Amino acid sequence: MSKPAAVVVLAAGQGTRMRSELPKVLHRVCGRSLLGHLLAATQTLEAAETLVVVGHGRDAVAAEVAAAAPAASCVVQEEQKGTGHAVRRALAELPTLEGTVVVVPGDVPLLTGATLQRLVAEHEAAGAVATVLTARMADPTGYGRVLRDVGGGVLGIVEQRDATAEQREINEVGTSIYAFDALVLRDALGRLTTDNVQGEEYLTDVIALFVAGGRRVGAVLAGEAEVGGVNDRAQLGDAGAALRDRTVREWQRSGVTVVDRASTWIDVTVTLEPDCTVEPFTMLHGRTTVAAGATVGPYSRLTDTSVGAGASVVAATCVGAQIGAKAAVGPYTYLRAGTVLETAAKAGGFVEIKKSTVGAGSKVPHLSYIGDATIGANVNIGAGSITCNFDGRDKHQTYIGDDVFIGSDTMLVAPVTVGDGAYTAAGSAITRDVPAGSLAVGRAQQRTIDGWAERRGRRTVHSASPPETVSTQDPDSSTDRGAQQ
Repeated sequence: MSKPAAVVVLAAGQGTRMRSELPKVLHRVCGRSLLGHLLAATQTLEAAETLVVVGHGRDAVAAEVAAAAPAASCVVQEEQKGTGHAVRRALAELPTLEGTVVVVPGDVPLLTGATLQRLVAEHEAAGAVATVLTARMADPTGYGRVLRDVGGGVLGIVEQRDATAEQREINEVGTSIYAFDALVLRDALGRLTTDNVQGEEYLTDVIALFVAGGRRVGAVLAGEAEVGGVNDRAQLGDAGAALRDRTVREWQRSGVTVVDRASTWIDVTVTLEPDCTVEPFTMLHGRTTVAAGATVGPYSRLTDTSVGAGASVVAATCVGAQIGAKAAVGPYTYLRAGTVLETAAKAGGFVEIKKSTVGAGSKVPHLSYIGDATIGANVNIGAGSITCNFDGRDKHQTYIGDDVFIGSDTMLVAPVTVGDGAYTAAGSAITRDVPAGSLAVGRAQQRTIDGWAERRGRRTVHSASPPETVSTQDPDSSTDRGAQQ
């Protein structure tokens, strides 16, 4: 197949049925906007030129074009006077264009590059001046109907609002996707009229002009699911579910275990390796990657996160995190941007980590917040411990060396450094650096007042053998480590 001379994408409409301030083509499903999905498909054609016709919300749409297809150019349609007018406006930017022009709407997210390539190949092989991509639909409401002669040749396409009752019974529809000969198309566009219900220049009318002039018009049949447009939120949901199913099936066929397809959402931008497992009620977004042997889910949401080989992520929300090989995350864990868990590290239940590195083999098992910290290898962070990184104006760093034991309920008031092999006592507020191999205790000495409750008329419970009363407790006891794992 030769490469087409140009692709014209129609993305100027407002999409009023979406009932949204956002231009229709910018609504997102499975990791891309509707326009982004379409541009990804058209890029497989490797056309010399790609023109996107913009109008409503032009600045936002142009920004999306620049991000999704940097080589494409935008053409402004100041007034939306119909699809024929939009294509005429685009071709005016390429006055010497010759060869095949592919025209597609910007709201067909399920269209594949393979179907577009088949359209171009059959168009050029047949020597037609135009080839229409058609589909047979169980409910053709809203689509233009394809009119054929007794021999099956294409006579034209009539828009539903202009169709007779008999024509509306036809279930073969035009998909608004075409391949044209550029020179012949340019001439036909100049002869379009606005003699229709909408008072617009219909691109579909050029088909009838070609047939009337004895020109050859071809048709290529596509699957209904692939060519359906999105006009409202219900169709947006349908398109999302179809993309979800297609994407998950492709990963399953590539060696990925997806336990429940219906409850799993995987963006088209995600990368999965064979032999990883995705458990139910899991969402993988953005540039997330999951390596072989890793398990994600159930009940997890990962965005722009990498998961290393053999790692486990259960009931967690992770955004912009790096989870190393054999690391364990969850349940009920939040890994925020900049979090790095090195090999075999653990972020356990009810743990939040932000912009921090947790070294190889280190554990933050439960009920802790770690922010703006660097934690070395083989460190244990006791339950309820916090790096107090924010002083109300600035963020500060905490550095914890290798083989450190942080006792439960330790407050590490940054900036602070805990040296290799050091310990902190449970319930301590650490405000100064702790030298390597030391025990740091930062809490008030305990006082016990005998008989306090009884003197205040409080109910007391007396055991048969009351424990020995200790009036004070040495806070420097080396056995007091708060050794929760």
